[in-house]
Amino acid sequence: MSAEERQREIVAAARRAGSVDVAELAAELGVAKETVRRDLRLLEDHGLVRRTHGGAYPVESAGFETTLAFRTTMHVPEKRRIATAAAGLLGDAETVFIDEGFTPQLIAEALPKDRPLTIVTTSLATAGALAEEEKFTVLLLGGRVRGGTLATVDHWTVHMLSGFVIDLAYLGANGISREHGLTTPDPAVSEVKAQAVRVSRRRIFVGMHTKFAAVSFCRFAAVSDFEALVTSTGLPSAEAHRYQLLGPQVIRA
Repeated sequence: MSAEERQREIVAAARRAGSVDVAELAAELGVAKETVRRDLRLLEDHGLVRRTHGGAYPVESAGFETTLAFRTTMHVPEKRRIATAAAGLLGDAETVFIDEGFTPQLIAEALPKDRPLTIVTTSLATAGALAEEEKFTVLLLGGRVRGGTLATVDHWTVHMLSGFVIDLAYLGANGISREHGLTTPDPAVSEVKAQAVRVSRRRIFVGMHTKFAAVSFCRFAAVSDFEALVTSTGLPSAEAHRYQLLGPQVIRA
């Protein structure tokens, strides 16, 4: 197996499983651990994986994106902590936009059920989970449904969203960086998120620490557009401070 073939297999394994381990890859590929580490460094330089202690995980890109079903199995305790912290920032908002994705879905489920709220969402899963709440009015934005994420996109979605003024938007991203802002692989998804940013008075980013310093294909917002970034404790405090210098509060849950 050539180095290029080996690296392709590493990327494929990372995308299948969600992460890879150096020792396991070395055994499966019949090479030294240092060879695998060298491959991972090269793949990270090309933006295909991000290394962790002892392994790596795949980076979402214009050509690869994890499904909602996959996301519901990864880092669930951390995502629930993020969701709880984010829901606690609701304040006096009466209209709320909930983005597609598993963490935003958890936020929706963590919102207080004892007060009237109007929920606007692109997520079929979120709309279904909240539809029976007596005090909630749920508006599901129409459009083309993406099979992997079960969320609506395209001009129908953007047009419907453009008619609202929303108190608070909870938004996710595939990547967030100080230089490039918030990014996502799919242009259709990016336009919906950008419209949500435009029509909302307040905006809160929610996502795992692994999203930070990652850059995807389509930019839809700047870090300074957000009042808060809610993430996991894996984000170093020094890095959190650098993001805070751009304007938002950074909460590590």
